[in-house]
Amino acid sequence: MIRLPQAGGGVREYAPHAEPRGDRPGGPPGGALASRTVFSAAHVVADPYADTTPDSPAAVDWDATLAFRRHLWAHGLGVAEAMDTAQRGMGLDWAGAAELIRRSAAEAKAVGGRIACGVGTDQLTAPADLPTVRQAYEEQLALVEETGSQAILMASRALAAAASGPEDYLDLYGHLLRQASEPVVLHWLGPMFDPALEGYWGSADLDAATETFLEVISAHPDKVDGIKVSLLDARREVELRRRLPAGVRCYTGDDFHYPELIAGDEQGFSHALLGIFDPLAPLAAEAVRTLDTGDVAGFRKILDPTVALSRHLFAAPTRFYKTGVVLLAWLAGHQDHFTMVGGLQSARSLPHLARAYELADGLGLFPDPALAEARMRSLLTVHGVPR
Repeated sequence: MIRLPQAGGGVREYAPHAEPRGDRPGGPPGGALASRTVFSAAHVVADPYADTTPDSPAAVDWDATLAFRRHLWAHGLGVAEAMDTAQRGMGLDWAGAAELIRRSAAEAKAVGGRIACGVGTDQLTAPADLPTVRQAYEEQLALVEETGSQAILMASRALAAAASGPEDYLDLYGHLLRQASEPVVLHWLGPMFDPALEGYWGSADLDAATETFLEVISAHPDKVDGIKVSLLDARREVELRRRLPAGVRCYTGDDFHYPELIAGDEQGFSHALLGIFDPLAPLAAEAVRTLDTGDVAGFRKILDPTVALSRHLFAAPTRFYKTGVVLLAWLAGHQDHFTMVGGLQSARSLPHLARAYELADGLGLFPDPALAEARMRSLLTVHGVPR
């Protein structure tokens, strides 16, 4: 038994599972999943021995960071690199992200893994005008393309601040799409993930913003591989994907409703580009392999029970979900510590982390439940929870 703190105060006893579900790689990287294209946005592993402060440039443990990407590729998932899951804009600056992209792209080539990388404007540290924002996007797009990775055009805080209306978005994205050498993924990240993105696409009215978004896509369908929608609104995502031009994919970024969106309906389905698939990689791969056989019910049976954990990790304030993701990577044995870039391990309460452990253990996510229990006990001890 382990004593876990509760949100309402006090502690209660919990009996951890003795056996894992089993960690079964799905086959050759990039070739295991057939019916859906599935990316996991991946976290970065901090260097716990670096003498840093929250304001210092990120100190990354490159060996552990790349090892985790190999874990994702081994299950047949693609890696969405240098996204917000990697603490982009929350501890990882552009210099660190650029190095991450270079190293991960080289590793992807070495193992045959699929990779797509985030392109943004986070090298800008002060308010900027639209030409400067465009130049920042161009710099990052050039680097990603030089590595041979697919580009994901991320939402930009600088653009949200500089744009005066939808026309500015149409003009800037049109310029970037015209110069992109290969089709890109457009990313619509909602303000629940980043409050600075309120009013993106030129309007706080989501219906009006959707029309601008679709106008960008319809003007350049040959340059848009797909869209990643992170609005946590399943109905809106379904309506949006039904309006996409032929050949443009919808990659769900909805960490609340992903099983139903990936399963789809009679009019289509979503592919996936999800932060929650970082801790859920084995189950996500198993579920999609089941879906590959046409067994929708089996897919839902595997993935539906994971939603409670995802909703917990992504609870408001949603942008701090990375803390729970890294906790689970440590408990699962993918890294040797629970230290995060910028000290973000402190961003969630102990009861929140304890509940994440309990939910993940209930899913059988830990390859070594005894190790996970021992590590959770050590964290509880540091915080004064009695044994």
